[in-house]
Amino acid sequence: MRIRKSTVQDIERIMQIYGRARKFMAEHGNPNQWGPTGWPPESLIRKDISEGNSYVCVNDEGKVIGTFYFVQGEDIEPTYREITDGAWLDPGPYGVVHRIAADGSEKGIGAFCIDWAFEQTGHLRIDTHGDNKVMQNLVQKLGFVHCGTIYVEEDDYPRLAYEKTRNNALHLAL
Repeated sequence: MRIRKSTVQDIERIMQIYGRARKFMAEHGNPNQWGPTGWPPESLIRKDISEGNSYVCVNDEGKVIGTFYFVQGEDIEPTYREITDGAWLDPGPYGVVHRIAADGSEKGIGAFCIDWAFEQTGHLRIDTHGDNKVMQNLVQKLGFVHCGTIYVEEDDYPRLAYEKTRNNALHLAL
């Protein structure tokens, strides 16, 4: 597998993957995170691509099998400025992964994408819906620490906020 920036030619495939992800989440006890609103909308994906923040995971045959949003920098995610029931581990520059989804054709697509993003920055934050047990288990398996709760503009459901830094990754490895 490899990661590359998304192009407008990928949009149809990306939207297929998001459709499958909504169905998968609903079948696994998480119908409210993306389902009711058909999240994410194609207009947002087009914006992500034009801004250079949309990525796809491609298998060895060249087929797009996963997609995600990734950006890094200083204070880049407005919804992360306020965290309740806890605190972020590190106030420094960080990367963010959002809207991660896979087509389910290969095992480990999500982990591959998140690991790739972490390698780009060494400090990554991610959030997920309280009902998204699959994502919660994945990020915990990958060494992320639950830091508290954040709120997004898209809906009224709180999100569990996770963070991984080189320091806590090293600490967990010892």
